[in-house]
Amino acid sequence: MRALVTGGGGFLGRAIVERLVGRGDDVRSLARGDYPALSEMGVEVVRGDIGDPSAVSEVVDGCDIVFHVAAKAGVWGNYASYYEPNVRGTENVLAACVARKVSKLVYTSSPSVVFDGRPLEGVDESAPYPRRHHSHYSATKAMAERAVLAADGDTLRTIALRPHLIWGPRDNHIVPRIVAQGRAGKLRRVGDGTNKVDTIYIDNAADAHLLAADALANNPSAAGRAYFISQGDPAPLWEIINGILAAAGVAPVTRSVPPAVAWTAGAVLETVYRVFHLPGEPRMTRFVARELATAHWFDISAARRELGYEPRVSIADGLKKLEAWLSSSKIEQESVGT
Repeated sequence: MRALVTGGGGFLGRAIVERLVGRGDDVRSLARGDYPALSEMGVEVVRGDIGDPSAVSEVVDGCDIVFHVAAKAGVWGNYASYYEPNVRGTENVLAACVARKVSKLVYTSSPSVVFDGRPLEGVDESAPYPRRHHSHYSATKAMAERAVLAADGDTLRTIALRPHLIWGPRDNHIVPRIVAQGRAGKLRRVGDGTNKVDTIYIDNAADAHLLAADALANNPSAAGRAYFISQGDPAPLWEIINGILAAAGVAPVTRSVPPAVAWTAGAVLETVYRVFHLPGEPRMTRFVARELATAHWFDISAARRELGYEPRVSIADGLKKLEAWLSSSKIEQESVGT
């Protein structure tokens, strides 16, 4: 089939692209930057922004399926900076799919769309959207997910996946931040560290997207629905973080702060950054404090049953692969520096 991957040069997008190419699909990528590695794989790389309706309409033309991965992630920034790519961009993709008669769309959502600040332990897809979101990211992703699921119909079949904390080799978001702050000695456990969380290794996340695409073709009951996907093996958050640090050769986090202290620090830092228009983002926010101190793990029975999803790379094996990649990356960086 001919597939478009928005954000094809990103961490998850590239992993999806590689699997599509590997199974013989004709792949096109839409991203704002240029990615020679994709071109070398035979991917048609199109530079453009999902915020541009005409660019999206043009790149969607002739495709059988769209994997809509592109989005603005993070915990800091003004509302418009999240709304435009996450909501408007998704609306542009949906409109283009309808106009260009694309029959299938797989959307990358997030479990944060149902996070209301309280622990999520073993919840399934029946969990409702909260009345109030605690971050612009989760609010706009929820709006986009709703639009995607509402667009499901006879001519366009849609599905949403909710991967939680994707990590692994080539990660340019979670792993670098953890390692950098760990090396600087800036990490602190929030709470007693026993709160369990779900994560998902990059290969498993990419596999789930292809399974979702196949389900749209072969299992009509899967269309118009959202699915949690993860390792299916919730573990204490700080055990995962220390595992990532160990893979990078960094000492584990041993010191901690009470959740209330972290939340207050986040509130103070948010105010300071807003008032003085400081660059970058605060080391702590109220949303991050809640995330770090609460449990987040999900029932993935529906994905297993209806998509045929099964995580093939365990956390332990994933950490070994991450360690090998980090070691290789360090050697390459030292070689370039020399």
